[in-house]
Amino acid sequence: MVKLESLKKSDQFKKALKEKKIHTDYFSIFAAKNFYKPKRRSNLLISFVMKKKIGNAVKRNKIKRKLKAIVHNLLKKKGAINKDNTYIVFGKSKAYKEKQSALLPEMMKCFKKIK
Repeated sequence: MVKLESLKKSDQFKKALKEKKIHTDYFSIFAAKNFYKPKRRSNLLISFVMKKKIGNAVKRNKIKRKLKAIVHNLLKKKGAINKDNTYIVFGKSKAYKEKQSALLPEMMKCFKKIK
């Protein structure tokens, strides 16, 4: 089983934000080749980030949980996400009201473009 491992230091975020970018109405994905090794080889380096402008903590956490669940679903599909990349996913306020089933194909398209 693949576990999600988050970025910890600001220089890791800065490196990942300089590479590939894809924006949608619901989220933005930034990707870079793995520049540091995860704790386990099977782990996926991905961080979920929200701006404080979006709303209160409940709203921000709900969007993060939705996006994480979508990534878990995509990891079950072989080849949907490249584990050789580091990802940062910025959630947007439109993702709060949208159903997870509508966000899944949108995120799948984005991860295919990044490959």
